[in-house]
Amino acid sequence: MLVSTKAIVISKLRYKDYDLIVKCYTQKFGVISYLLKNVIKTKKGKFKLAYFQLLTLLEIQADHKDSRSLQYLKDLKLQHNYSTLHTNIKKSAIVIFLSEILTNILKEEEQNLVLYNFLETSLIWFDENETNTNFHLLFLIELTKYLGFYPDNTLNNAKVFNLQEGRFQHTHTNKYCVSGENLRVLKQLLGINFDVDKILDINTNQKREFLDMILLYFKLHLDGFKTPKSLTVLNQVFS
Repeated sequence: MLVSTKAIVISKLRYKDYDLIVKCYTQKFGVISYLLKNVIKTKKGKFKLAYFQLLTLLEIQADHKDSRSLQYLKDLKLQHNYSTLHTNIKKSAIVIFLSEILTNILKEEEQNLVLYNFLETSLIWFDENETNTNFHLLFLIELTKYLGFYPDNTLNNAKVFNLQEGRFQHTHTNKYCVSGENLRVLKQLLGINFDVDKILDINTNQKREFLDMILLYFKLHLDGFKTPKSLTVLNQVFS
């Protein structure tokens, strides 16, 4: 069946000598993997390697068959031509980190328009605005809305946040309760837009600790979630 859809590149893997397996989060079908034959070797073909940089936004035509795990692209074009995401070193580090997280958590082969629209809108904003070194923090918090465990903000004046329960409360009840600086940053991030650098008062060490807290939050609510290997590189870039 020939299909057309928007798609976001979330990972790529070299296969054999010259082939590439590209995993995309598509607007119409959720997660789909595509096999591109000889794309690494051939320079004259329609599928250039530059099209498959991480988190690139594409419009694709593909041949989909339910009987196979890898599908085949027929045609594609850039939906949005990034101007900074793959050239700015700080943004590139964030892109690699977020693509690894998305590869980890996006598994379903089914349509989720609100999630797709969030990803697309967020990436375009990140590309078109000045380098925002806290973008990934807010992105991850906002992402939990679409994964089903956005923090319950009912008691937002409380002095404790329970990572395991996903809610604010007045006292510590288990080892996953946080307070202090991480709680302050979390409260700042809830309910604001991506232009967070202008209002978020946080130093490098606090940023690392808060990111570790967010990743623990994901682990507690998503079975099989793993700490991204690219976290080390991200911390080095922002050190």
